Amino acid sequence: MENIELAEALFAAFTRGDENAVRGLCTTDLQAIQNYGRPMSIDSLLKFSMAVHRIVDDFRYEEVIRTATTDGFVEEHSVRGTLPDGSELKLAACVVAEVKQGKISQLREYLDGSAAVGLIRALS
Repeated sequence: MENIELAEALFAAFTRGDENAVRGLCTTDLQAIQNYGRPMSIDSLLKFSMAVHRIVDDFRYEEVIRTATTDGFVEEHSVRGTLPDGSELKLAACVVAEVKQGKISQLREYLDGSAAVGLIRALS
């Protein structure tokens, strides 16, 4: 699978809330980092992702721009959906990924923290 296809498959799996598909696309020692925070394992990333998926209705990615790199991909997108209080989630994000031997080994996500306030509050 090419790097762009990996990106497409990964975010489609996150949209569906398909933990098994995400695991299948990533190395077992995946490291995921959000805004220079502490690295998360695949288990921690999935726990966070599924928590978001449970509370955000109509979770989706829009305005997607995908670019292959020599060792992975970059994806820019807006995370969209409806928060439990009825407000709209619109969160700009950029994800930089490294791919090793056909699997995603590292994800570095950079997002607009001010736009995430409602999501963080809903997760608390």
